[in-house]
Amino acid sequence: MDIDAWVWWLIAAAGLGIPLVITAMPELGMLSAGAVAAAVTAALGGDIVLQVIVFAAVSVALIAVVRPIASRHRAQQPQHATGIEALKGRQAVVLERVDSDGGRVKLAGEIWTARALDAGQSYEVGRHVDVVDIDGATAVVM
Repeated sequence: MDIDAWVWWLIAAAGLGIPLVITAMPELGMLSAGAVAAAVTAALGGDIVLQVIVFAAVSVALIAVVRPIASRHRAQQPQHATGIEALKGRQAVVLERVDSDGGRVKLAGEIWTARALDAGQSYEVGRHVDVVDIDGATAVVM
């Protein structure tokens, strides 16, 4: 039984696609897409040299174009801060005097324990303070 070249290319595409799922290496997916393009070339009657050229060209083009875009996208900071990061930089209202030993503030609708960033500083009730950090369950304010 003689198997057509396009079938071999699809087998190669599947062979590259399986490790893609297991290892999460996007380059394998790009090589798999190149193998699919070569399978289409074979199905349309292209000879083996053209099939290999199409495989190489599609694979290299995808790696050259998609990989840098994906790297830039992965390196970007999230646009919306969540959790503790979302509280940093917000303002709070002092409910109980805050100094280096402690106190209480109302932050994002909740009551938090707080302490002053500067050991010599204290903040009286009603004053608006800025949250510079969250240390456990304590807001560090200034």
